[in-house]
Amino acid sequence: MSQDVEASTPFCSPDTDRQQPDPLERIARELLLELGEDPQREGLRGTPARWARWWREFTRYEPGTVETVFESASSTETVSVSGIEVWSLCEHHLLPFFCKVTIGYRPQGQVLGLSKFARIAHQHAHGLQLQERLTADIADTVAKLTASADIAVLCRGEHLCMSMRGIRTPATTTTVTWRGAFADPAVRAEFLALQPLPAPGTGTR
Repeated sequence: MSQDVEASTPFCSPDTDRQQPDPLERIARELLLELGEDPQREGLRGTPARWARWWREFTRYEPGTVETVFESASSTETVSVSGIEVWSLCEHHLLPFFCKVTIGYRPQGQVLGLSKFARIAHQHAHGLQLQERLTADIADTVAKLTASADIAVLCRGEHLCMSMRGIRTPATTTTVTWRGAFADPAVRAEFLALQPLPAPGTGTR
């Protein structure tokens, strides 16, 4: 017979500076009890530790360096990075939502390293979020790092708080931020024309 035993998640208390069991484990055990489960039964013994560790790992995500920029002579060309996939957590229900993110901007003397766009998107996704705020947060950071006022961010998301509960219907939610030159319909149309079309029947993912 298998044994589902997992060590407690080390947690350093800011008051004592000593490692002790993560308080999230206690919360997980109480949740299981409220759901009518036995936290000590096989299959659930290690669940509180795993659950606590997941929350800590997700919310303490470190994106790495996002500030790498290079000189650019152009200020009229549109740079677009699409297909960035991130998971976040709906702050209303604490359920996950998935987003495909597209970022565009017009460089003003410097360009941001391409991998940094994905790092920025993940940086803002790893926490309690709203898709609308996630879109704006990404735009704010790209604007700050590139010193460009011409920013476009488009997010297409599927929310489990709608797919798993309530109406229980999958749907795609689209949020977009247009700033600077992207308020011009012609520039906006150019940006949208750069985006790949999803394969038929694939939806958001």
